[in-house]
Amino acid sequence: MNKDNNKIIAVDAMGGDNAPRAVCLGAAEACRKFDDLSIILTGNAELINLELESVSSEIKKRISVVHAEEVISMDEHPAMAIRKKHKSSLRLAMEMVRSGEAQGCVSAGNTGAIVAGGLLIVGRIKGIDRPALGAYLPTIERPSFMIDVGATVRCKPENLYQFALMGNIYSRKILKVKEPEIKLLSNGTEDIKGDECVLAARELIIKNNNLNFQGYTEGNDIVWGRSDIIVCDGFMGNVALKFGEGIMQGLKSLLSTEVKKSVTAQAGMLLMSGVVKRLWTRFNYEKYGGTPLLGVQGVVIKAHGRSKEPAIVNAIAVARDFIAERGVELISNEL
Repeated sequence: MNKDNNKIIAVDAMGGDNAPRAVCLGAAEACRKFDDLSIILTGNAELINLELESVSSEIKKRISVVHAEEVISMDEHPAMAIRKKHKSSLRLAMEMVRSGEAQGCVSAGNTGAIVAGGLLIVGRIKGIDRPALGAYLPTIERPSFMIDVGATVRCKPENLYQFALMGNIYSRKILKVKEPEIKLLSNGTEDIKGDECVLAARELIIKNNNLNFQGYTEGNDIVWGRSDIIVCDGFMGNVALKFGEGIMQGLKSLLSTEVKKSVTAQAGMLLMSGVVKRLWTRFNYEKYGGTPLLGVQGVVIKAHGRSKEPAIVNAIAVARDFIAERGVELISNEL
């Protein structure tokens, strides 16, 4: 392993529904997968070390544990928790990013606390008013990058404009889209649609000739992937994202229930099992890991709250790629 290229990532071992086991084993698997990676696990040291007992000594050499006495739960007030719980696993991971001990951090914990920590602990990039969470959507025609999906619930036109700028940089530099098409999420495709904020954001984006802006997109276009970047406020983005996840889970459950009612359907499902498995894999959130918090002075990745081991591995991979491509520096320089 080339130590000069070694990437150090702090991982909140206590964040998420399946912590600490899924997080610890996911971190170990990520180290097996990437030989240029070192992990710092923050959380209850006793519990973390128990989960790491089955990990080989060779992998353990690249995993260190920093004890954290506190945990920020999913139902806590985000800003208050990040301010008061100085010894929480999430805050310690973010402080390592701020101090330079780690180049990035990953957490499947409280989304609001991750955003608050990004602002209060890691700090904003100069010129960025509000941060944004960007989600990679595996849609039908081509993947889309939706920004924001929950970091900034209420936006000003300037916020949406900055989201478009950051999304454009992330798509070009990290996702390798040559000339990403950008659309604003609205209630229609006509120029007159949208509220005052969306209309004003549209004018700001149009004035920037460096962006490949293609107007508005509607909710029913999201699943088709008819733009590379979908820009919206965090409220609309989060609702759209959760609705999509719910549809997928609901269809899977409904299909399973209906198939059990008929022998013919069960026989048909056996013939279709390969196709169904490929479709589920394609749209499964675990495959895409985590969403980056853009606009802060460090690599901060939010993994899904229900993340199991494969999702944690992929979330760490997202952080590793962001570090390798110097994503924060690119955004800061271009803005």
